Amino acid sequence: MTNPFKWGVISTGGIARTFASDLQYLDNQVVHAVGSRKMESALNFSNEYGGKPYASYEELVNDPNIDAVYIATPHQLHFENTMMALKAGKPVLCEKPFAITATEAHQMISLAREMNLMLMEAMWTRFLPHIAIVREILTSGILGEIRTVTADHGQWFADDPEFRLFNPNLAGGALLDLAIYPISFAHLVLGVPEKITSTSLPAFTGVDGQTSAIFDYKNGAQAIINSSLFAATPCRALVAGTLGWLEIDRTFYAPTSMRTIIRGGERTEYAKDYVGVGHREQAVEFARCVRSGLIESPLLTLNETYEIMQSVTEIKNQIGLKYPFEI
Repeated sequence: MTNPFKWGVISTGGIARTFASDLQYLDNQVVHAVGSRKMESALNFSNEYGGKPYASYEELVNDPNIDAVYIATPHQLHFENTMMALKAGKPVLCEKPFAITATEAHQMISLAREMNLMLMEAMWTRFLPHIAIVREILTSGILGEIRTVTADHGQWFADDPEFRLFNPNLAGGALLDLAIYPISFAHLVLGVPEKITSTSLPAFTGVDGQTSAIFDYKNGAQAIINSSLFAATPCRALVAGTLGWLEIDRTFYAPTSMRTIIRGGERTEYAKDYVGVGHREQAVEFARCVRSGLIESPLLTLNETYEIMQSVTEIKNQIGLKYPFEI
């Protein structure tokens, strides 16, 4: 019987708790260790999800018994924490956004390849069952030539300068936290855009509060993405082709229902039948890759992660988004 895959979790915030909670659906993966800057936080997390508590990230990555490190720290720490874990010889699953810029992403990927270590962006959407069906639909050609992709991700948040999404020191804003889902989805369907045109409205703290973009492709297709901290949106996605379209219901980046509607009227429904949040599927794929001796997943390659970060960086530059910690 295969030994359980042992995770070392860096950070004890909401996304780390979601990940650890979803792991409990699996009988062959466990939280082996948790690292925090405060022992009290590590102990509280450990009492709820298991694992040895550490009062520093450095101690955790040097634990010889963990199989991989899951990084769930705020955005601006992803680069630093990933590099530290890789240098300690640990495979890394790093939360989205993978980095702040494409330059950081390039360095992270280069080190992983140099160290021959598994590295993957925790864009959990890519590994969900309904996205596997999306891939099949696209490959089948039943929608014809894809001409339009739309996806939105908007949530309303109260004006609080200390809240992470409004805090410039925590790399807040709609782009990195919310738009990353529509951007990644557009890349999944249409690949790398030839041209990006973006626009944004700032929040009261200076981070981007609402950001939209049009991706233009060489074949004439377009992707339209929207993200907002100012208003809740349907959070749906649409893929339209010359023969029909695919509708993905709220919330498109999480387990959900969807349907295809062919131009002649033929309709196929795909019901939601998933139990749990959906964060465990990326862990399953990550462990499979590590145990197969791979250093990247074919479902989300390092090249694609880098390309996505290039699109994010282009938008970031176009809207003039720069954080206090950036030189």
